[in-house]
Formats: sequence, C-alpha cells, structure tokens
Amino acid sequence: MKTIKIIVGCLLWSLLATSALAAAPESYRKLWRDPALNERIGRNIEKYRKSDARIKVLDAAGKPVSGAKIELRQTSHEFLFGCNAFVLGQLETPEKERRYEEAFVKLFNFATVPFYWAGTEPVQGELRYSEPARDIWRRPPPERFLAWATTNNITLKGHPLLWHAHNPTWLPKDADQLRELYRKRFREIASRFGSRIPVFEVVNESLVCDKQYPLLTTDRDYVRWAFKEAVPLFPATTMTMINEVTSFNFKPFAANPYVAQIRNLLEQGAQIRGIGLQYHFFRRNALDTYLAGTNANPNNLLDLYEKFSEFKLPLYITEITIASADEGGAELQAEVVRDHYRLWFAAPNMAGITWWNLGDGTAVKGENEAQGGLLDAEFKPKPAYRALDELINQQWTTHAKDQTDVLGRAHFRGFHGDYTVTAQAGGKTVKQTFKLNKGEKPNEWIVRF
Repeated sequence: MKTIKIIVGCLLWSLLATSALAAAPESYRKLWRDPALNERIGRNIEKYRKSDARIKVLDAAGKPVSGAKIELRQTSHEFLFGCNAFVLGQLETPEKERRYEEAFVKLFNFATVPFYWAGTEPVQGELRYSEPARDIWRRPPPERFLAWATTNNITLKGHPLLWHAHNPTWLPKDADQLRELYRKRFREIASRFGSRIPVFEVVNESLVCDKQYPLLTTDRDYVRWAFKEAVPLFPATTMTMINEVTSFNFKPFAANPYVAQIRNLLEQGAQIRGIGLQYHFFRRNALDTYLAGTNANPNNLLDLYEKFSEFKLPLYITEITIASADEGGAELQAEVVRDHYRLWFAAPNMAGITWWNLGDGTAVKGENEAQGGLLDAEFKPKPAYRALDELINQQWTTHAKDQTDVLGRAHFRGFHGDYTVTAQAGGKTVKQTFKLNKGEKPNEWIVRF
C-alpha cells in the first residue's frame, strides 16, 4: 500500500509540474518527469525525512485510555529551510520591511548571517559586530540577528570565517601577518557569537581561490590551518562547515576534487562537521544553458548526493540563485525550484537548503539582473515562493488524526520536527509537545490525563 501511495503521489506531482506555463526545455522535462525518478525521490523522502511514532494515552492512575481522539500538528521542522537575511532592517520603508520579515519567517527556519571581513571590520579597529554601527548595505552587524532569531525560532549560520574575497583593503599581503590577524578575528567571533550561533562556515570556496590570496599554496593547506585554528575556539556542538561553488555538484563522486579535498582534510584531522555546496545561476542565459545541458540530469545529482553519505556528515545546499528574468521567467523559476527542492530534500544526508536573496534587488551589484528573488522588488511573493510554501508548509508538514485502541495506543508516521499532540477523552482535553526524531526504532510518546 505504501508503494502505491508513493507512485500515485509522484504521478500527480509530475502532472502538476508539467502543467506549469514555464519554458523549460523538453529534454529537461523528460528527465525530471520520469516516473522512475519521481518514485525514487518519493521513496527517499519517505525513508529519510519521516519516522514512526507510538503514542500511549494513560489516565491519572496510569491505565490505558481507549477511544481517545488524537490530533497531531507539526509545529517546526528539524530540516533547515533557509535564506540569507543580509538586508534585515535595511529596507526603504516599514511596509517593505514588514513584508520581507513576514515572508521570511513563514517559509524559513534557518538564516545566514554576514560575517564578511570587509563588513565586520571595514577599517582596522572599527569592529561592526554589534549595534550601533554605521550602515553598510547587506552587512548589518551580526548582533542584529540574535533577538530576531530567538523570537522567530530561527537557527543562525555565520558566513564565513575565512574567504579569499570580500576582505578589507587594509589587510597585509604578508602571509604570517595575515595569519595572526585571522587568529584575532577567529577569537573575536568565537567569544562574541560562539554560544549564540550554532553553525559557521569556516572556509568558503577554497578550490577557486584567487591566485593573489596571500595564504594560497599549491596544496591549499590554509584550509586545514583555518579549521585547526578556529574550531577549538567554538563549542564542541558548533556545526563547522566547508563550502564550495556550484560546479562541484556536477562532477562524479570518484573524480570530484571537492570530495578528494574533504577526504584529505578529514584524514589530516580537520574538524569538518558539515559539507556545503552552492547552486547559483546568476543570469537567465546561464540558467537556460544549464537546463538544456547534461548537468541538469537529476539522477546524476541524486547519485552524487547519496554518495556524499560516505563521509557520514550532514550535507547542505548553502546558496541558491535561480533567475526569473525575461519572458516566462517567473514560471520557469517556480518549476526549477520545485523540482530541485524535492530532489535535495530526498538526499539521505541532506540537512538544510538555503536560498540566497529573498527579494529582487537585494543581491550584490551585477547579480540583480537575474531577478533571483522569491519575492519581487515590492517584496510580494512570486510563483517560486508559493511553490516552496506548498512544499514546506503543506506537503512536508504533518497533520494527522487518530483514535487510541483498547490498549490506549495510536500510531502515526510524520516528518521530523516538533509536534503538539492533543488528546480528548471523557470530556477532558490535554496537550503535550514532543519531538519526532530520526531513527529506525519508533519514537515512544506518552500522553497523560
């Protein structure tokens, strides 16, 4: 019966997606609408994103309550659906700010915070970690995000501790002097935010490092060095990540330089606790080329992500831009977003997916032409936003009802995350909260009247 449900669901999804008015190439649709692929995606989602739970309802004397009505509502996701929040508090009008923040928290539970060195210390000694600080577009001081995240139950990620780009002009060219300044920077960030931001990208884009970067050597040993210096400063629970550019999604696992780098770093003792891959298409023509080419093969993508499980580390899609510019762009963006999020959500060790710029006009200079936001320039939802809302808040959020048997038991299978369970019997109503965790054994929940 479970297999039949998965197949029927995949067929309905395929029909829905194909009915879109987008201009996706036929070659792309043939691959992404393949029933075998969609069955694979549906089967993986069922296996890796959901678990079973057993609920037992007991009265005050500890005896089973039969016939109790049970309602379960998922209140949060364990999986991290994210976006950068680089323009928080920087929009031109209160109305745009309201739309931005409401759209953000409706869809996302994960936010990327800017820690680019050019923003945190634009002039040597001018530390912009806390308020008040002079305004720099897309670079609010990181402290701004803390209370907002707590209020909205959002997990924060700092991006990045070390990158060869977006650095202040005052940095020295001498490698030894630069390393000493990095040590100071690592200590500052860890002391201020280590207990408050649970995820940090330690090194960003090292495989495409600028040849002029003072720490670059042929073996890129600065990556190992950065993990060695930075990670011990943070709590042992901090998710310390490495991150890399889009092209490494399309190289087979056995011949993938990123795979080789990670394996080598782990063998050297680098405390990599999470692996990141970007997915940017900053121009409509780049997106069209991708969709019509061999890289857009969904089975190859899923094969790669599944093989990353060999590292036994969580995998993240860390930055996503899908252009919506030009004719049919909004519908095309929605179709591509819908397809790729389903595939990413189906990858075994995937732990989070992060869109990049939520609204059109909030990207860096030179990338706004893509119109890569999920919201338009007025911060109103585009079709891609609505597609993700349907996936995250409807299809991938569990709401179930049941009734206990003669032994006071009920069973359900749901997506991992936090739940509120309401039980009604004998004119009484009780509510309790539980977390549905991953694992082969069912979660055991006891509800008491």
